[in-house]
Amino acid sequence: MFTLFHHSFCPQSRFVRLALGEHGFDVRLVEERVWERRKDFLALNPAGTTPVLMSEGWPSIPGAGVIAEYLDEAYGADIGERRLLPATMGERIEVRRLMAWFNEKFFEEASNPLVTERIYKRFMRQEQGGGAPAAAVIRAAKANVRYHLAYIGWLARTRNFLAGDRLSYADLAAAAHVSAIDYLGDVPWIEDDAAKAWYARVKCRPSFRPLLSESLAGVPASSTYVDLDF
Repeated sequence: MFTLFHHSFCPQSRFVRLALGEHGFDVRLVEERVWERRKDFLALNPAGTTPVLMSEGWPSIPGAGVIAEYLDEAYGADIGERRLLPATMGERIEVRRLMAWFNEKFFEEASNPLVTERIYKRFMRQEQGGGAPAAAVIRAAKANVRYHLAYIGWLARTRNFLAGDRLSYADLAAAAHVSAIDYLGDVPWIEDDAAKAWYARVKCRPSFRPLLSESLAGVPASSTYVDLDF
């Protein structure tokens, strides 16, 4: 049994949950509000960020990329053709490039600002950075979503999945970040049919069901969030 320190709307935590789901692993979820800077959590990950995975017999495994590599090294061969990091070097490079693109660039430019301003700030005290959402930050992040969505659409039009012929960590990373802001209604699906069709394929997977079943009191999900045929 794994234990995952996460937040339901942390996009990188969502990525790890999807990866664990694709492997068929059970996981105990522990919500972590990173802005509280708990000493026990900082002992697990001095960076103070989610996700952090705990696996019996191993030290804490912090960060989406490190967790993904651990899962592949320890369990990737067990799932054969469904392995989320491909076998050949060229394919692995492309998956890692796109995984970093979404977990780092998309996170910095779009998903993290939107989630922080529209969700996290609701629960943060003033001294922790809470307060009213910053309209300028939200506008800039929503504009960035459009460019990232166009890139997803280009990848989806030229490949079967984002990094190649098969589902990989690249798809799970992209879908995790998109899902967090789709909940908020901040994805302009009307602008790219290819990106929309790709996301619908990934969202239908069993690993996605736990994410789609979650909601936040006072922040209703958008009409597209739980609709598998949107």
